[in-house]
Amino acid sequence: QVQLVESGGGLVQPGGSLRLSCAASGSIFSSYAVGWYRQAPGKQRELVAAITSGGRTDYADSVKGRFTISRDNAQNTVYLQMNSLKPEDTAVYYCNRDPRYTNALEDWGQGTQVTVSS
Repeated sequence: QVQLVESGGGLVQPGGSLRLSCAASGSIFSSYAVGWYRQAPGKQRELVAAITSGGRTDYADSVKGRFTISRDNAQNTVYLQMNSLKPEDTAVYYCNRDPRYTNALEDWGQGTQVTVSS
């Protein structure tokens, strides 16, 4: 079982930037398609960005052009660079496998809180 640890969240003003990291245990992680998800209070968890093992990326319309997902397979780490942040980006952010490429997600990590507010 892969353990996922998210970090990098915080409080930022609208228009600001944050870079999230997802560190995974186990080298097999590099062969997975991975996604960043977010869950805002009272809402379902949603997939906002994803990257295949080969580096192909995909984004939800709500973040396209503002967020960039990347990965360092040697470090078993996936990143989410978030620019031009908006209050509606406020949520707990998680990483996990991309459900479009697997029938089984890993156990969820604790997530990292992102709050966009002036």
